[in-house]
Amino acid sequence: MAARIYQRPKNAMQSGRARTDEWVLEFEQSEARRPDPLMGWTGSGDTQAQVQLTFPTKEEAQAYARKYDIVARVHATPPKSLKLQAYADNFR
Repeated sequence: MAARIYQRPKNAMQSGRARTDEWVLEFEQSEARRPDPLMGWTGSGDTQAQVQLTFPTKEEAQAYARKYDIVARVHATPPKSLKLQAYADNFR
């Protein structure tokens, strides 16, 4: 089983930062998706791809992966950059 560990990004649709301090362990797909012949919906028989586990710290997520022999890659959190802008800049 392969998985990836990452910190949840800020929701682009809202200004709040709720749940951005959580770390997520998400399993990668083990088989390709295919269209259903009757309805045309895309799906697969891989149920692990639907699982997302959340942890308070990166170390706890890595410890969980080691405990259950999950090969996990840690994706670093990109640095947060703040773009300071005034309303008057729209009229320059």
